[in-house]
Amino acid sequence: VKATGVLPVKQAVTTLKQLKRAKFDETIEVHINLGIDATQSDQMVRGSVALPHGIGKSVRVVVFAQGDDVQKAKDAGADDAGAADLIAKVTGGWLDFDVAIASQAMMGQVSRLGKVLGPRGLMPTPKAGTVVPAGGDIAAAVREFKAGKVEYRSDKTGQIHAGVGKMSFDDDKLAANITTFVETVRAAKPSGVKGNFINGVVLSATMCPGIRMSV
Repeated sequence: VKATGVLPVKQAVTTLKQLKRAKFDETIEVHINLGIDATQSDQMVRGSVALPHGIGKSVRVVVFAQGDDVQKAKDAGADDAGAADLIAKVTGGWLDFDVAIASQAMMGQVSRLGKVLGPRGLMPTPKAGTVVPAGGDIAAAVREFKAGKVEYRSDKTGQIHAGVGKMSFDDDKLAANITTFVETVRAAKPSGVKGNFINGVVLSATMCPGIRMSV
């Protein structure tokens, strides 16, 4: 972590851009250190957030659905959608996607993919907005994730990591994305957490050191 002290969001973005060395358009990442007991399942922090300016990359979305929902998902931009056929494809080792969405009715079948999807963080879950309830709008869920809705979950060390945009974004857009992300995580504080919930936030990029940020 670069020794710049703790910087306000806007200044952290500007400083990070000055450190740019890579030739490609780096992903900018936020790392949040949470004051949770990661061994307690009720203190796990998980959810999703639609960032105001997207994340600057195309998100590959697949949808486990049946009936009319399959066509609705494809019309909304899903990269693939289906029921038993899609489950068989994934069981066979196909994992070329970033987000998996499932209708509530399909979860009984999709749960069998837990060993494949779980370790990769791809398992649909209501908490992350990737399980669409009966009567819910599957097309809207697809569009939100295609536009740059970001899933987050705390890891075994009580940290959350997420990409929040690209180096080429305007400073204001990056600052808005970062603030939205951090505030969404802050609002997801589990009731069992005592004391500080957010211990620190670091902003970094693919090839850049981290910068401590005040939030």
